[in-house]
Amino acid sequence: MAKLTSEQIESQLWPNGGTRDVWMILDGARDRRIYSDLTNSYFESSCLYSGDLPYELEAAAPHLVRLEYEDKETRRLLSRSIGNSWGVFLKADTSLTRLRSHLRTLLIVRDWKGSKLYFRYYDPRVLRAYLPTCTTEELKSVFGPIKQFWTEDRDGSELLPFALQNGRLLKRVVEEVVGDPS
Repeated sequence: MAKLTSEQIESQLWPNGGTRDVWMILDGARDRRIYSDLTNSYFESSCLYSGDLPYELEAAAPHLVRLEYEDKETRRLLSRSIGNSWGVFLKADTSLTRLRSHLRTLLIVRDWKGSKLYFRYYDPRVLRAYLPTCTTEELKSVFGPIKQFWTEDRDGSELLPFALQNGRLLKRVVEEVVGDPS
């Protein structure tokens, strides 16, 4: 199948025209160009890791970016990222500070032994497999202020929407309900 165009992605992310509630979490570890693209852009963005980071770690870290409707830089980013698993999209009508704070709570998880692990939920290959396995409580925790996530499919030919409604995961915002029935 053909890779999505930036215009096709825009029509899914902004079905009703321009709003300032669409974000992307870019995974700097996926491509060296991501960090330089961010630092050379005017996007409102923030690294999800905190503290005084060495350049190599900051460049490979996940970054939260506010996308702009019908914007040349946004379209360039969309066309470069799709099909390359550069990150996930989300809709949240909140501030960068509040959204970053929420997303940071998801970065560290514990395994069955209690050891801390980094959770790369911002990798579309991970998020699209993880969300359908979540319980109602886990979904509430992951979504927080987020209204919707989108991940690309395996080949970048489609955006897969995930929304939370009445404690259930809507995998395709059209009616397909997946998740814990309780």
